[in-house]
Amino acid sequence: MLKKDALYSEKNQNPLQNLEVWDEDVLKRYPDPHSLANVKEQDKFRNYEAPARDSVKDFYELNHKYQTYEFAKEKRDNYLKFDKKEMPIWDSFDFLNKLVDDSDPDIDLDQMQHLLQTSEAIRNDGHPDWMVLVGLIHDMGKVLCLFGEPQWAVVGDTFPLGCAFSDKIVYSEFFKSNPDSQNDKYQTKYGIYEPHCGLDKVQISWGHDEYIYQMMKDYIPEPGLYMLRYHSFYAQHRENAYDHLLNEHDQEMFKWVRLFNPYDLYSKNPNQKSWEELKPYYQELVRKYLPEKLKF
Repeated sequence: MLKKDALYSEKNQNPLQNLEVWDEDVLKRYPDPHSLANVKEQDKFRNYEAPARDSVKDFYELNHKYQTYEFAKEKRDNYLKFDKKEMPIWDSFDFLNKLVDDSDPDIDLDQMQHLLQTSEAIRNDGHPDWMVLVGLIHDMGKVLCLFGEPQWAVVGDTFPLGCAFSDKIVYSEFFKSNPDSQNDKYQTKYGIYEPHCGLDKVQISWGHDEYIYQMMKDYIPEPGLYMLRYHSFYAQHRENAYDHLLNEHDQEMFKWVRLFNPYDLYSKNPNQKSWEELKPYYQELVRKYLPEKLKF
């Protein structure tokens, strides 16, 4: 179990100024290909030797040190009881918006606006309404920060635990400080798993993806659940680093994850309709799929 000490302060465990810093870093690593002039330019975005922000590097140092198999299991056992709070989804968005730091001059979008931009881009392209709903709720799991979880246990690229860490994971060199790196049974290609066992049998690092997936798994079609559960699993849906663990069904479902990812990353729209204009549609959409109140 993770133990706090004098060094494990609020500042040390939360090096990002706000959660959007991680989102911006992902954009630098995986930019919209249409915005690039040539392939050579794209190489610049994977230069981790000179990161744009030291805080991102500090964040991943913590994430890769503390995200162990036992840590993720402990968090699942705690949070998947969904006994922390019960509220309508609209109250949860107000709750989520508390994550925005009003003192930060670089951030003028609250969490709800990002979610609406994502969902509206999906809707405008004519995708099924359940996918529009996924766009609306995909980051709701970030409420974990408001339950006292540090940033590195809420956001960040996700990855399998219980097997060798891929060098395709951002800042993979920081895994040398992870206790699982000293556990021989976790440091082979397959670790504790069987070849092509399927991701449902694989424990993924803990964060907002797994939390919102588990919350929604009784309400949304399976392709949407894959989008929720694996939208931060960049080592797989961008690098194919864990094909040896995926089964045929996972491979088929990951087509949906890859379909969703650009809407999450590249759907910024300064001319979006106001919430008052959008409200009737989304209220009806939520009523169609979700109960009146959700348990957190």
